[in-house]
Amino acid sequence: MKTKTKQISFKEELFLESGRMLSPVTVAYETYGTLNEAKTNAILICHALTGSANAAGTYSKDDENQNVGWWNDMIGAGKAFDTDKFYVISSNILGSCYGSTGPASIDPFTGKHYGRKFPVVTVKDMIKAQKRLLDYLGISKLYAAAGGSLGGMQVLEWAVTYPEMVERIIPISTSGRITPMAIAFNTIARIAITKDPNYNNGDYYGRTAPKDGLAIGRMAGHITYLSDVAFHKKFGRRYATFEGIYDFGGFFEVENYLRHNGYKFTERFDANAYLYLLKAMDIFDLTYGYSSYTEAVSRISARTLFITFDSDFLFPPYQTEELVKIMTEAGNKPEWVQLHSDFGHDAFLLEFDSQTAEIKRFLAN
Repeated sequence: MKTKTKQISFKEELFLESGRMLSPVTVAYETYGTLNEAKTNAILICHALTGSANAAGTYSKDDENQNVGWWNDMIGAGKAFDTDKFYVISSNILGSCYGSTGPASIDPFTGKHYGRKFPVVTVKDMIKAQKRLLDYLGISKLYAAAGGSLGGMQVLEWAVTYPEMVERIIPISTSGRITPMAIAFNTIARIAITKDPNYNNGDYYGRTAPKDGLAIGRMAGHITYLSDVAFHKKFGRRYATFEGIYDFGGFFEVENYLRHNGYKFTERFDANAYLYLLKAMDIFDLTYGYSSYTEAVSRISARTLFITFDSDFLFPPYQTEELVKIMTEAGNKPEWVQLHSDFGHDAFLLEFDSQTAEIKRFLAN
């Protein structure tokens, strides 16, 4: 399935939770399948921290450089999100660097990159931009919204902020607010990036990018994406280079993995965007605007399927248990499926078969 990322720009001001506003706002998006005549078969897919609009299929700038969508095994004909039945929409979130407006975008008032002058955006701001996209596409109601991690946060926010617009939600490996431990790991990333000598208070565009800081920040994130079992199975205590082990010249396989993935990440992602999205994740709390967490969660009226993984270190399943309890007491009847996996938080991007079975069943009812 060949896909192409499109962009739509909205001139009307987008008023943010911070009290600031953005204009124009560009949203990058892709669609898969066909919207039916009644426009009742639309499913919104929300991506995680560093994802993009390219959720499925392949796209390329040339024939030699193809990229496969980050959830390609879940979206398509006969797959979990069956494009023979559904019209699937995926958009790049506000604040990112894959086509939607973010800190690497050009500020129309200065003609320069926003950098740190870009306003802090929240998950609610992200879904307000997504709603503009749906309005543009002529979709007034979603058959379902689904996503994992930060994508799952967006799904929950959709169900709380626009309960009348969402019939079903599938929040995966997520929560209504992250733990202090998760904030602590994000703090390491922020300090690493902002202390990089090349960061220059976010004004590094056209100069040397803060690659070391971004790589270290991403390394901290990778630690939280796996489980203890996954680290043992994948790396153990094996050496990548034994020579020089007594003078810091040698290193373990796990160190090699972190270095490789950390610096590879700097080739595709913007440091400022990473800071802004981590900030959005940290300050996300469904309670904001309501008297309590219970009041906010009780607003969810959509049919709900929660999916968690027993080895998730970043979003421990007890957070979903709290959501299920509140919703049940409010009269909703959410489904909660906990799946076994050794992959940790990354399981929602890897455990396709088990998720597909549950999602297909849920969407069919």
